[in-house]
Amino acid sequence: MTRLPGIPGLAPLVAFAGLLAGWEVAARGIGIDGLPPASRALAEVPGILADPESLINIGASLYRMALGFALGVAVAVPVGLMMGRSRHVAAFFNPLLMVIYPVPKAALMPIIMLWLGVGDASKTLVIFLGVSLPVVYHSYQGGRAVEEKMLWSAAAMGMGAPARLLRIVLPAALPEILVGCRTGLVLALITMVTSEMIARQSGVGNILFNSLDMAQYDTVYAMIVIIGVLGLALDAAFERLRAALVGWAEPSQALMVGTT
Repeated sequence: MTRLPGIPGLAPLVAFAGLLAGWEVAARGIGIDGLPPASRALAEVPGILADPESLINIGASLYRMALGFALGVAVAVPVGLMMGRSRHVAAFFNPLLMVIYPVPKAALMPIIMLWLGVGDASKTLVIFLGVSLPVVYHSYQGGRAVEEKMLWSAAAMGMGAPARLLRIVLPAALPEILVGCRTGLVLALITMVTSEMIARQSGVGNILFNSLDMAQYDTVYAMIVIIGVLGLALDAAFERLRAALVGWAEPSQALMVGTT
């Protein structure tokens, strides 16, 4: 992320302040109920965060997001690495991924609801699908980039294929894998909210739509602000984790945003 010279971390704050100022001016200039000023929306945030029911809904959302993200990473990383090291595995999975990737994951929600109902399972599955694709892609790229000489040397020393995948391919591909995980984290947040807006039972998506139905527009925009801040906080925390694990690698400057 670009920073102002000599003033660490100021650029995001300036951008955020500019966004709020533009929002305030536009809302007061347009003067419609559907676009309240930023000052009114921000004034709703403390009340939402102090409401036990809202906190339960936010906690339910974070639980689904964490579960879907963890399952997606656990499945996608091994699949991507094996695709990167085996033409046969890549030939098997590539057609499946090409079919699934362009389909908006939210479009699958009604079908998944028919299978699993409107509970946590259906929402978690949609999050899992959204997370898996970028993680598979970047794991595949990381696995392909591993130098063959390292693998030949390990094989000559008697190391089997599973051990080579775990002890050589995985560490070498880790910087690229973490790029995919970072993108997957963003997509987990997006698909979490989208799934909860379709299967309205609990969560931040449920709060958003209920507030919209009751014309509580200040609450709608306050929830959007909370979701945005949550996304920034999760991304910043993940970047710290990435720096701790692979600080020697160049951080990615761009996220590959997939179809949600």
